[in-house]
Amino acid sequence: MAGHSHWAGIKHKKALVDAKRGKIWSKMAKAIIVAAKTGGGDPAQNLRLRYAIDDAKAASVPKDNITRAIKKGTGELDGGNLEEVIYEGYGPNGVAILCEVLTDNRNRTAPEIRKVFEIAGGKLGSTGCVAWMFDSKGLFLIASDKSDEDTLVELALEAGADDVATVGDKFEITCDPDSFQAVSQALADAKIETEVKEITRIPQNTVDLDASAAEKVLKLMERLDDHDDVQNVSANFNIPDDVMAKLDV
Repeated sequence: MAGHSHWAGIKHKKALVDAKRGKIWSKMAKAIIVAAKTGGGDPAQNLRLRYAIDDAKAASVPKDNITRAIKKGTGELDGGNLEEVIYEGYGPNGVAILCEVLTDNRNRTAPEIRKVFEIAGGKLGSTGCVAWMFDSKGLFLIASDKSDEDTLVELALEAGADDVATVGDKFEITCDPDSFQAVSQALADAKIETEVKEITRIPQNTVDLDASAAEKVLKLMERLDDHDDVQNVSANFNIPDDVMAKLDV
């Protein structure tokens, strides 16, 4: 869990920078397109679309961009020809890595993802080689000064969360994806600000990394996350707190 929280926090900081140059908007538009394509254009009837729109609004994506993405997904506008692909592989120190991708040309994307792995000393694997190591979960990260632990535990568990843990200077809440909306709403009603709020893949077990390996793995994670077609990257590494303190992240 701790390793995933570290990456979620790093990714959150990166997103703030990416948003300034509009890069994150493109990824969020793709998420909206595919959600509308698979479940229809009404967020009241399509939970996946509602989450994608909420994420886009939180990143200040303009309303017109959101509307266009929905219309592309429903076929009212061209540009909705995207497919979902999962690429799996191994990074330095045998870390399992799973990339969720939205692409309009997998013949282009696959070699590019393979090259990113190889440059970083990793290897793209076959379908199913690491996916079994991860569970789909709702994840919330909250700065420890935004709530006290007792209040947060009571609120989150009543809303259907599985667990509340302290990870460094943050609280980590995990839940089943079906409980994500209820937990999110409970936090919003209590006016508790979240740094990270997402449905993601969390590893069942983790691999501890030293400083050298951690730098290599994080560099690979960042390169994958920077790829235009990659929507989400999950991995099963853990960086101990004393190692994390030495890293420039």
